[in-house]
Amino acid sequence: MDFGFSEEQRDIQNLARQILKDLVSPATLAAYDGYASERFDRGLWGKLAEVGLLGVAVPEEHGGMGFGFMEVALLMEEAGRSIAPAPLAVHMAGGIVPIVRFGSAEQKARLLPGATSGEIVLTAALEEQFALDACEPATTARAEGDGYRVSGEKFAVPFAHCAHRVLVGAMSDAGLVVLLLDPRAAGVTLTAMKTSSYEPQSLLVLDNVLVPATDVLAGPQHGAEVMRIVTEHLTVALCAHQLGVTDTLLRQTAAYTSERKQFGVPIATFQAVGNRAADRFIDVECLRLTTYQAASLLASGAPASVEVDIAKIWAGDVGHRTSYTAQHLHGGAGVDRGNAPWRYCLWARHNELTLGSTASRLASLGQRCANGEALVD
Repeated sequence: MDFGFSEEQRDIQNLARQILKDLVSPATLAAYDGYASERFDRGLWGKLAEVGLLGVAVPEEHGGMGFGFMEVALLMEEAGRSIAPAPLAVHMAGGIVPIVRFGSAEQKARLLPGATSGEIVLTAALEEQFALDACEPATTARAEGDGYRVSGEKFAVPFAHCAHRVLVGAMSDAGLVVLLLDPRAAGVTLTAMKTSSYEPQSLLVLDNVLVPATDVLAGPQHGAEVMRIVTEHLTVALCAHQLGVTDTLLRQTAAYTSERKQFGVPIATFQAVGNRAADRFIDVECLRLTTYQAASLLASGAPASVEVDIAKIWAGDVGHRTSYTAQHLHGGAGVDRGNAPWRYCLWARHNELTLGSTASRLASLGQRCANGEALVD
């Protein structure tokens, strides 16, 4: 049995790698440092749309390639490898994938062609300042006709200021509903938030905002399940991004230690340096395997909650350990903004914090194992 990627998947990965390599560089990324300009490369976005990569998981009848989430994960890995300045994770895993899977025929026809062409940006608002679980939000929804009036706050919403729709979960009297909210609707206030990665994020404040029936993705009967699946897909997309970040950071460190000499020999030949680099290589490969496993299960529609938790744990820990190792083996030069590693260390930390506490995930996974819920038959 062949467990490798198909020829089409390799083609998608190679195409993404080539475009991102050609259009993203330390020089282009420097333009966004210190919020000198918005960290969204519209030219890159247009090129990804032109070659069809934004629509890799969109059915062909809506202008896409007709593939699935595994291909999205491969694209996200390449985005992490270049730390591309574009809203790929939230647009694809938080917007396109949920609409393809749960949207009505009208929603698909209205939103997917524009999302594929890059004319519209989709994002997801899953975080709240005082709610730890996206399936138990403090944001409320009051039924009005076939739609809802929504009130509450969503925290750190990526690219909300330029989004056409924001996927939002809100709690109604009958249960959780999932909505495709228009960020320009009456009652919506967006306040820019500054992040260490310079990614544009906003505080989304909703004051009795009307969401019509045409923008209801899931009602209270299925809302909790839909939100769980959305959260899992977006989590694994970030794990794939973290894989690209850490793999590149490891390669940068290997190149540096092979060239940097002390006592007339490359420091890579020192046992302590080699052992530490080898540990990080094992880390990155474990992250690769756990991420691919979770992505493949999600792509097939199989239950993947345990595998998503495992990938999430590895993504946080590997990002943390790899960034520290890179800084130490660079002898402090990695923090110099004239060198490449500092950007990757920054994004490794950004992804680690976005994914959330590893300790809480480990505790949850341990409890599931104790309950017999995470065991293989």
